[in-house]
Amino acid sequence: MNLLASLTPGLLLALGGMVLLMIGVLSRKEHAAGITVTTILLLLAALVCNFLTPTGLLFGGLLRISLFTQFADALVYLGAIAALMLSIDYNKREGIARFEYPILVLFAVLGMIVMISAADLMTLYVGFELQSLALYIAAAFARDSIRSTEAGLKYFVLGALASGLLIYGISLVYGFTGTTRFAALAGALTQGTDYGAIIGLVFVLVGLAFKVSAAPFHMWTPDVYEGAPTPVTALFGTAPKVAAMALFVSVMLGPFGHLLLQWRLLIEILAVISMVLGALAAIGQRNIKRLMAYSSIGHMGYALMGLAAGTVAGVQATLLYLAIYVVMSFGAFACIIAMRRQGQAVESIADLAGLAGERPGFALAFAIFMWAMAGIPPLSGFFGKFYVFAAAMANGLDVLAIIGVITSVIGAFYYLRVIKVMYFDNGAPQFDVTPGSVRFVMGAGAVVTALFVLLPGPLVVAAAAAARALMG
Repeated sequence: MNLLASLTPGLLLALGGMVLLMIGVLSRKEHAAGITVTTILLLLAALVCNFLTPTGLLFGGLLRISLFTQFADALVYLGAIAALMLSIDYNKREGIARFEYPILVLFAVLGMIVMISAADLMTLYVGFELQSLALYIAAAFARDSIRSTEAGLKYFVLGALASGLLIYGISLVYGFTGTTRFAALAGALTQGTDYGAIIGLVFVLVGLAFKVSAAPFHMWTPDVYEGAPTPVTALFGTAPKVAAMALFVSVMLGPFGHLLLQWRLLIEILAVISMVLGALAAIGQRNIKRLMAYSSIGHMGYALMGLAAGTVAGVQATLLYLAIYVVMSFGAFACIIAMRRQGQAVESIADLAGLAGERPGFALAFAIFMWAMAGIPPLSGFFGKFYVFAAAMANGLDVLAIIGVITSVIGAFYYLRVIKVMYFDNGAPQFDVTPGSVRFVMGAGAVVTALFVLLPGPLVVAAAAAARALMG
């Protein structure tokens, strides 16, 4: 019974996805909206069950349920729910309202929670591929759009390369240690450092870095963000990032935690390159979705700072950063989806000119998300950066923290430019009426982002408990 209870969220998603798929295939009518709403309800049910499931190892050590996995799973569910809510009206207007989309999201989320709960390298790979295969299709879901098809193809080709590197790294680790179980790997690596296993670890690290779009393995991100349908981009910018980063943390500090001194420099390099690229490459962007792509690269660099610290405080900072980032991201993408004129989506930053005069509430919400992403107090984004900088400096990574502060200041330029266009440039956006589901996501995100300073305690405490569960 404990096993069944622990598997309840995953079983809800798997069985629910198969039932919805059969309904969609066998029905003669199009039920895209109904299946999307049902999928949202399934994800909400899985979110509730997530906090009620008993913790421990499952299937002889293939999966592990802990406070850490429950925290990360909750962020994945929230990101996926927000992305689906944003898709209801958008897909209908763009003529891509088909029942397959929410089911693809459902199976992608199932892959993500398998990744997060993996306690074996092979389980990790199964979850990795289940998520990836669904997201490849989602990126190209607007099959009549050349941009969407190109985005899906680029993501598939580069994703296949990353999968190949990951499985090759896993094979090297297995070949030199004789096991793929996290607990057994930790024991084997404490007895002596094997350079073959370290080489395998590097390949595993590269595969995971691709999934979080950490530079220099970010090449897919700008084109996929721009070309994919915007709700799909919102999904890419939230749930998969959380799942991949949580997996990154659990792998590097779990079975390979004893090799911290060997891999810390690699994480620092990834963090620095990601922060610098995210700060500089976004400056010249005129498309808001490409700007968000480079922004996400930079944010993953900040999140990696907590991993580089390699401590409970570092993991707590990373989890807190991810939670704040998810809310900021789906709120910002809700604003981008609301950029629609005469039934057509617009994506240029210049199209926001004069928005504050025409739609003050819309402009205020967008400004809150931009300020927060820039790390300006007292918004939530400031606290996310404060915690990762503090964790880095507490562990002697002062140079990394200084680079983070500098890139944060540089990155503030392009966030504030968006606000400047909305409030000080002349124009008449004449955007269409924003659908209720989009307004809800936008408003909820803005309220949480702006008022986080009033009640940060519960999230900070939850992130600390999750970090201790992983490191303990």
